[in-house]
Amino acid sequence: MALSPIVPGKIAPRHMLVNIPRLVSAYYTQRPRPIYPDKPNILVEFGTSGHRGSSLKGTFNEMHIRAITQAICEHRAKVGITGPLYIGFDTHALSEPALRTALEVLAANKVNVVTAKGDEYSPTPVISRMIINANRGKTSDLADGIIITPSHNGPQDGGFKYNPTHGGPADTDVTGWIQDRANTIITWNNADVNVLPYETARSAETVKEADFVTPFVNDLGQVIDFDIIRAKKIRIGADPMGGSGVHFWDPIAKRYGLDISVVNEDVDATFGFMTVDGDKTIRMDCSSPNAMASLIGLKDKYQIAFGNDTDFDRHGIVTPDGLMNPNHYLSVAIWYLIQNRPQWARHLKIGKTVVSSSMIDKVVKGLNRELYEVPVGFKWFVDGLSKGWLAFGGEESAGASFLTLEGKTWTTDKDGFALALLSAEILARTGKTPSQIYREVLVPLYGDPFYKRDDISLNNDNADAFRKNVKTLADKLKVGDLIAGKKIVQILTKAPGNDAAIGGTKVVFEDGSWFACRASGTELKGKIYIESYVGEADWTAIRDAVKPLLMGGE
Repeated sequence: MALSPIVPGKIAPRHMLVNIPRLVSAYYTQRPRPIYPDKPNILVEFGTSGHRGSSLKGTFNEMHIRAITQAICEHRAKVGITGPLYIGFDTHALSEPALRTALEVLAANKVNVVTAKGDEYSPTPVISRMIINANRGKTSDLADGIIITPSHNGPQDGGFKYNPTHGGPADTDVTGWIQDRANTIITWNNADVNVLPYETARSAETVKEADFVTPFVNDLGQVIDFDIIRAKKIRIGADPMGGSGVHFWDPIAKRYGLDISVVNEDVDATFGFMTVDGDKTIRMDCSSPNAMASLIGLKDKYQIAFGNDTDFDRHGIVTPDGLMNPNHYLSVAIWYLIQNRPQWARHLKIGKTVVSSSMIDKVVKGLNRELYEVPVGFKWFVDGLSKGWLAFGGEESAGASFLTLEGKTWTTDKDGFALALLSAEILARTGKTPSQIYREVLVPLYGDPFYKRDDISLNNDNADAFRKNVKTLADKLKVGDLIAGKKIVQILTKAPGNDAAIGGTKVVFEDGSWFACRASGTELKGKIYIESYVGEADWTAIRDAVKPLLMGGE
């Protein structure tokens, strides 16, 4: 009998679902394998958002998590962090085993740990908010956190990330130290790891439980105007996509009197309810039309709908027009917030990554605000959001956060709740969906760019060549050169906002079109970001001219 076909945008056939018993067994039995075959000492690697891997590949196993957690304990001791460590996990199959492993090490190192009451799933922004609230007004005994999630990655993966006392993603100096120390620990067969049996660890005096849901739900009123949403009786659809925020939407609806329908309350470690992504894999990417096909199919039932990835740090906005391009929504969100947050001081900057749409640049300039442009990675927004000089920080991959209504720190990590609920506020106050605003307001003012990212699947044979070509591209090109018949006017290897290396190259053309290229920090992929102010055919021409420059050999 033939296997059911794997079709992007359709429900995943059972034969492609991951074997959960095999996956979890491998977590406890597989030994760590090198991430790169030619670099045997690289067993742990923190990309743009923590360490990720799969137990089936030997890249996310018990030894990894013991070593990383021990390294975090040693880092805390080294820098003098003595407050509670908030730890949360998402719905991936490897997340709960990793939680148990981490608690065994944290308790053995006598770290004061706070877990969610009843082992409730904990979204990334919730942990960020818990850290911020715990540290408000304090200069000592500060809290930090661990979030166990591979974000939108498929069900076969696990992820582990560390958020220091500011509540946001750790900077490279911290992750570099933790990564190097963890690799050393594994090299010595985890001899330096302190560990207790799980039941002993769980009953330790240093391990406490707390309600993570109620404080976050109550605090949401500081960042979203729920009164206008309730008054206009906006009909909302929410798809948790099997993620860690699944049990938050009902309390939010009840607390603020909202008409929210949760379209799917299933939690299934295989994510067998998901529609297949464009590359024929299961991926909980709320910015992908294929992964979001189920919610898009319900678009006419709601005035506004949204989905979130598994740890709820990303958002996908669905209107009766369909799924919004993430850049379009970021542009509208910024346009709206600048004009509808009167308590925000005019000197506050608006943050974006260098690979986000230049429509954002035009919106910010048109409203006489200052743009803050940084490399890929939300960590670059943490200082501004925590100290209150950055009003908004957003990434093209549908992740963002912004200040409270009063202009104070909300989260210092991406918050899918706030960005999703903001779409309902925008509709309630303006009478237009975000997609209507983009099309009817922003496009007439600033043009209609065609933006799309082209992902290139890499392997061990061509990955090094791609990375080398990305690094040397800026040396091979010069201002005035032509690519696809377009004149280069600017070549960037550092971000204009903070002069930090972008980990690749960005090339801007005379007509405002541009492209950027970099290697993914979390997956074996090359990424080419292209935006054309001429149209899709021009986008294709740029892509076809750039790709050989990146994939060629010596």
